[in-house]
Amino acid sequence: MTAEHHRPPLKVALMGLGRSMFEDHYPIFKAHPALFKVVCACDLEKERRDIVMKDYPDCKMFRQFSDMLDEHEIDLVDIATCTKDHLAHAMLSLKKGFWTLVENPVALSVEDAMPLKGQATKSKNRLIIMQRGYFEPDFMLARQMLSDERLGQIYQIIIRKEDYIRRDDWQVVKRLGGGASYYAMTDLILQALKLLPSPPIQMWSELKRVASLGDAEDYAHLNLKTRDVISADIEFNGGVLPCDRSPSFIIRAERGTFKVEPGAHQGVLNIIDPDYKFPRRRSSVRTPPLIDLHEDFPVVQIPVTLPQGTLTGITAFWKCVYDTVRTAKPFPLQIEDSLEAIKFAHLMKKTSPFGK
Repeated sequence: MTAEHHRPPLKVALMGLGRSMFEDHYPIFKAHPALFKVVCACDLEKERRDIVMKDYPDCKMFRQFSDMLDEHEIDLVDIATCTKDHLAHAMLSLKKGFWTLVENPVALSVEDAMPLKGQATKSKNRLIIMQRGYFEPDFMLARQMLSDERLGQIYQIIIRKEDYIRRDDWQVVKRLGGGASYYAMTDLILQALKLLPSPPIQMWSELKRVASLGDAEDYAHLNLKTRDVISADIEFNGGVLPCDRSPSFIIRAERGTFKVEPGAHQGVLNIIDPDYKFPRRRSSVRTPPLIDLHEDFPVVQIPVTLPQGTLTGITAFWKCVYDTVRTAKPFPLQIEDSLEAIKFAHLMKKTSPFGK
């Protein structure tokens, strides 16, 4: 990931110095100084501001977000605060005219997000929502396989994200907008919507608390059905031991399956040999003979990889951010994509006794 034609780095202002910021945002800024330079940071905790100050001695520090937004030398405001605050913070930044990046989800319902969508339009679409899942290599592989004729007719897409974590932070507190429906499922739902051939017309869901220490769910299961033959089965489970975890994507089709492990750059296609043709046979209403109806046929295992040089993961996301802000290259996801995922996450919360 390099700056093209010696363009200057983006001057980034950080809002919210929590775990998400220091895991998925800050390391990229440090690793790619030609693309990003942290010029401002805002957090109530001095200890966290000091971490940034150590790496960026000239960085201006703030305790109040509104004070930081009075600065003029900012290209991008990067917001990684509590879920319930995303909407208000993004609105303030957009009203100031800044490019604004906000952690997913931007709101807890589509209705809540509509003013933000309006403000984003007024601000020349300077809103970017952090949807990590769209850039993950396993998702890219699953998307690549949709057009692979060796699978035959696809009838089911299975998406899984599993962990075992006794969370005790605000992400598992309902009144703060916590729960797996928002912090995990919105990414998985967006992946499903991008894989399905048409919009869902039916849904089923359930929420549970398995291992977390809060009152919000850490297990969310959603099934989406379309008018086509393909359905999507999506599950986040925060109570699965490492030895029991599933592939992140399974695509089931009439001639076999495609599977890929979480974060992997290579998956496996298990299919009936593409050169094999079944003998012609017809169904019959007659009394069947006393024989086993199973047939012998050759099955092959074929490794599948992404094209060489494909940029993936968090690095790919931030490269798109840089290109969008600095060169006006269209960002691959629009606010409507994120709002569609929020719609189903909110429906899960609204229709589950556990989600209320």
